[in-house]
Amino acid sequence: MSHSTVDAYPGVAGVVAAASAFVRFRPGLCTLRVVGRSREGRPLYLLTVGRDRPRVRNVLVVAGPHSDERVGAASALRIAERVALDPQLHVGSGAAWHFLLCLDPDGTLRSETGPAVRRTPAEHFRHAYRPPADEQPEWAPSIRPPQDQLPESQALTGLIDELRPELQCSLHGNDIGGSWIQLTRDLPGLAEALGKLSAERDVPVQTGTYDALYWRSSGPGVYLMPGPGERAQFDSLPEDVSRSTWIRPHTYGGMTALFEVPMWASPGVSDSSPHPDPARALADVAALLRHQSGLARTMLSEVRQLPPPGADGARLLRIADGLVAMGPRVADEWERLHPSPVRLSRAHVAALDIAARRMSLRAVGALLQLLAASEDPPARLLLLKGVRRLSRWAEDLAAGHGLTWLPVPVQVDLQTETVLTTFRLLR
Repeated sequence: MSHSTVDAYPGVAGVVAAASAFVRFRPGLCTLRVVGRSREGRPLYLLTVGRDRPRVRNVLVVAGPHSDERVGAASALRIAERVALDPQLHVGSGAAWHFLLCLDPDGTLRSETGPAVRRTPAEHFRHAYRPPADEQPEWAPSIRPPQDQLPESQALTGLIDELRPELQCSLHGNDIGGSWIQLTRDLPGLAEALGKLSAERDVPVQTGTYDALYWRSSGPGVYLMPGPGERAQFDSLPEDVSRSTWIRPHTYGGMTALFEVPMWASPGVSDSSPHPDPARALADVAALLRHQSGLARTMLSEVRQLPPPGADGARLLRIADGLVAMGPRVADEWERLHPSPVRLSRAHVAALDIAARRMSLRAVGALLQLLAASEDPPARLLLLKGVRRLSRWAEDLAAGHGLTWLPVPVQVDLQTETVLTTFRLLR
């Protein structure tokens, strides 16, 4: 299982095939088993590297938690190969590594449509599939009632209870920005390591984020998840960090680290200098979000006048509807960020601007996927109009933030090295 140099993400089926071949060549060290099934009945595969023995230190690596963030599966295979080839990473450190190859195969398969190699931002948002938070397996336990949990979430929590991992690594891939890490416990030295690894690959370290705006930082690009009673995120977002699957390893004395690498690097997210006029910038970003959300809402209304969609169409409508409804609420919150409890840097404002544009791009992209399945003439006309709008918005985003595509092998290499460095620091 060699490190691919192809500038494309592997598909769900290809990842499983590679893992199966990997196990056949290392039968005494590696195993592959099914640990659950998705909502649509697809198997959830766990690749294990390292022998089970008393007092083993388990590491759980979760790939594909978000269906539009596809780098994790390739990174998981690469990390597995590195571990297998280096006894110090398993038998020498008393560790066994467990790789959940794709937590959301149903959604990831939907994101595989469209160009396979080096998509443009417009192609990415047109074809990527990202369900609402209550259908995302890591977040769902914090939103859904206990009696209505996703089977993917249940499989993951069951695996955590079985393995009691010392370290859970969740492999994410933000579409636009830089490299950064979220931790449930601090790990001294990780920020310095992240800075070095990122600089060697010309990847900016993200010092301002939308997701972790209120979180403490232990160094550039490393954010500590808030404790009970601490402000975690914007009120308009339904998720609750304290009830996510990231916290569950704490029951057994473990911790979780989330590793983010970008598809497109944007230098602005690393600029930690104070913003000269945050009030004006926040008002501008809020106005942009309201404007684009309004246009997406109009398109959503036009789509609703077409013949009723099928099952996938209804799912895409729900995604678009949620994003359109969220836009104005988020804009209101951003305007209230001045005066802010957080010292707003240029990186913070850049991250908020990216998040605003991304929200509307995702909404329109979901509607375009719905329209693409229809042969109805009004739907085809609306599709062409929507494609032009999405392309224009994506071009504005790319130009305004100086986006540079980060080749997939570089994404994989950076994520792999960061995970292995985290493990070594934990030792």
